[in-house]
Amino acid sequence: GFNLRGIEKKDIKRGDVLGTPDAPPNVAKEFKAQIIVIHHPTAIAPGYTPVMHAHTTQVAATVTEFLQKINPATGAVEEENPKFLKVGDAAIVKIRPVRPTCIETFEEFPEMGRFALRDMGATIAAGIVKEITEEYKP
Repeated sequence: GFNLRGIEKKDIKRGDVLGTPDAPPNVAKEFKAQIIVIHHPTAIAPGYTPVMHAHTTQVAATVTEFLQKINPATGAVEEENPKFLKVGDAAIVKIRPVRPTCIETFEEFPEMGRFALRDMGATIAAGIVKEITEEYKP
């Protein structure tokens, strides 16, 4: 454990992340991710807003744009700007959490760069963060 001075216990909540002043954690307004659709009764279209589970935080997040549909085995681009994704599809997408969220790229910090998208009591998709496209600067 550790001690913090100047912060009340009531000000700390699940999903909060500590970092050093010289290398603070990234807080993203939007990020680019690679996802694979695991379960959905129909298809997913841009604008879909499930709950994103990343490390210990849960936040609603909108899949704003589908950039590329990719081959799940090879990573080769199969389609640019697909209109929808169905079960088994892998894609590069843009995701915008409804509030800025602490997240890192999978390449830099794997534990903070993985997430799941959940809706209707099921995991809809799993993914990794490729790039933070819009950072939150308080």
